[in-house]
Amino acid sequence: MNTAVTATAGVPGEEPVLDLTAWTCPAPLRDQPRVVMGHGGGGALSAELVQHVFAPAYGGDVLAQLADSAVVSLGGARLAFSTDSYVVRPLFFPGGSIGDLAVNGTVNDLAMSGARAAYLSCGFILEEGVELSVVARVADALGAAARTAGVEVATGDTKVVDAGHGDGIFINTAGIGLVPAGVDLRPQRVVPGDVVIASGAIGVHGVAIMSVREGLEFGVEIESDCAALGGLVETMLAVTPDLHVLRDPTRGGLAAALNEIAVASGTGVVIQERNVPVPPAVANACAVLGLDPMYVANEGKLVAFVPRGHAEAVLEAMRAHPLGAEATVIGEAVEAHPGMVVARTGLGGTRVVDLPIGEQLPRIC
Repeated sequence: MNTAVTATAGVPGEEPVLDLTAWTCPAPLRDQPRVVMGHGGGGALSAELVQHVFAPAYGGDVLAQLADSAVVSLGGARLAFSTDSYVVRPLFFPGGSIGDLAVNGTVNDLAMSGARAAYLSCGFILEEGVELSVVARVADALGAAARTAGVEVATGDTKVVDAGHGDGIFINTAGIGLVPAGVDLRPQRVVPGDVVIASGAIGVHGVAIMSVREGLEFGVEIESDCAALGGLVETMLAVTPDLHVLRDPTRGGLAAALNEIAVASGTGVVIQERNVPVPPAVANACAVLGLDPMYVANEGKLVAFVPRGHAEAVLEAMRAHPLGAEATVIGEAVEAHPGMVVARTGLGGTRVVDLPIGEQLPRIC
């Protein structure tokens, strides 16, 4: 924290009195009476908002699972159901757009339950004054992403808000898909000894957004990893339906995903820091900007907790798929330090990888 004013500093015989109104804090305080950007960052503030405001208001056993998508039984079928809203700025970035995100993000949430998305809804909130050519470009990207993912946009809605009360285009998508028999993906199934696999390089999407938003040059263009992961998940489930949990590490990055799994499962997680795949361009950008790649968002990667007996075969299958070619084992679930994630560094030490409070870079999806 920084403070610029002390009311009686330097007065002989008097204790300095700090003027708290002059204080500034680089991170949002946990007891904020109003919404701050960190509440949408996928970290501790987001979790507190859900747990203390939304969950008590809504109630229900399904919501209590707090998974990327809800798994419900309807008419004898097991359905995965998810919704997400997209407010990324800028609308277009290297490797994708808000339209691509609106499809891939929801498709991936369903995939983390083992479901292949079947249908999406799509709601556009447009700001008065946005050019129709921009809207058409986003819609075209969204449609192309849906066709690539093998999902149909079945229904939608459009609203317009006054100029100055939006940011061009916001999108909400909801999706449903069937969960295959025998598939049960949830963090409560994680046990000590499970192998932790990352499907590829982390931090790419967040750095790609940052580079165009702030006009930064890193010597090489970094493109978002935005992609639909349904096909990769199907490849993994074809090896064995007995995967324990999958997560796509979006807001809050790999660190947030691992912490959520550790807390929900009651196990500890140990990762080998040198095994976590961080591209040199991402590592260099994060070093310049003082960021930790573990907390930077991804939009086309997943992390899997796999029973040790199946890990080698699952890893081989992942590497045979284009979206898992760089898959690697990064750690394991352990009995020690339940609910905590620990990284073993290249120097032989350890550090706690905590849940972020907010988001290093807001509005990335």
